[in-house]
Amino acid sequence: MSSVISSIALDAADPRRLAGFWTQALGYRIEETNDADVISLVGTDGVGPDIDIIPVPEGKTVKNRLHLDLRASEGSTQAQEVDRLLSLGAVRADVGQGSEVDWVVLADPEGNEFCVLSRSAEEAALG
Repeated sequence: MSSVISSIALDAADPRRLAGFWTQALGYRIEETNDADVISLVGTDGVGPDIDIIPVPEGKTVKNRLHLDLRASEGSTQAQEVDRLLSLGAVRADVGQGSEVDWVVLADPEGNEFCVLSRSAEEAALG
């Protein structure tokens, strides 16, 4: 027996702004907002875990202990995907990765780090 990921939770000082970024970045949509102002995002194609954005009073202060790894899809390259995410509001981040790595570290508008991997989703599927 094992567990199954139900959702990924992100804390946010500005949940609406963060929801706007991740819906565009991942092609997700807002499924619901509950009484506690938690915004739930789901994949428009039903693929991938849900993301719950939870309001908190403080901003992020330290490096994430858990992060997302993204791959470009639909024929895009890593460089094209990085440019697209930067245009949505991501910023480049330095978490000590050095220059020899083949991934790019970015941070969302709340400072949550994530990586864009070098191989596209199609390339990774081919092995």
